[in-house]
Amino acid sequence: MPDDSILNNTANNVNINRHYNADIRQLKRAQRRILSSTAQLQHAQALYQNTIKEKIWRNSQHIALYLANDGEIDPCLFIDYADLLGKKIYLPILAPLKNNLYFAPYEAGQRLKLNRFNIAEPVCHPSKWKTAGQLDLLLLPLVAFDTHGNRMGMGGGFYDRTLAYLQHRRFWKKPTLVGLAHEIQKVGQLNTQRWDIPLDYIITEKRCYRV
Repeated sequence: MPDDSILNNTANNVNINRHYNADIRQLKRAQRRILSSTAQLQHAQALYQNTIKEKIWRNSQHIALYLANDGEIDPCLFIDYADLLGKKIYLPILAPLKNNLYFAPYEAGQRLKLNRFNIAEPVCHPSKWKTAGQLDLLLLPLVAFDTHGNRMGMGGGFYDRTLAYLQHRRFWKKPTLVGLAHEIQKVGQLNTQRWDIPLDYIITEKRCYRV
């Protein structure tokens, strides 16, 4: 039988981590929400410039991103530019009756509908959806990050479940994972769990962090 003191210490550590994560999530969401519309636009433009000069962007054909909300840095400038270059853009779709994501093709102005969490998704037949492994580049939203490639999301675990297969691959690890964030969302060190999927890059309005 495990020693009671070990079990108690483990439980205490879990509770500490849970409270720490909740505090960080609350703080970073608040910080990005209070950014002015001018700052949001400037950050989006700088993010765009910092991303398109990277090899990972130039070499990618099938690229998934997200529609910004809750103060997230906005990747919308990539949509028209990708179309100009002949690249394909996709948005996440929550699979019916499941808690993992697929990715539907998207073009500017395409009709959207709200999913069960009131998040807008493309209206698209499931036959056109792609899995994460069929993408070249996945641009993810996040709440907080550190320079070791650790990402804190909103807490739903959708991306971690969708990308769990990467934990079992040493080679052919598609897609490249890039977290997009405001620089203020950086922290010194995030607590991680065994199911967390690390990022390959984080790009902000200030710079690109290569993990």
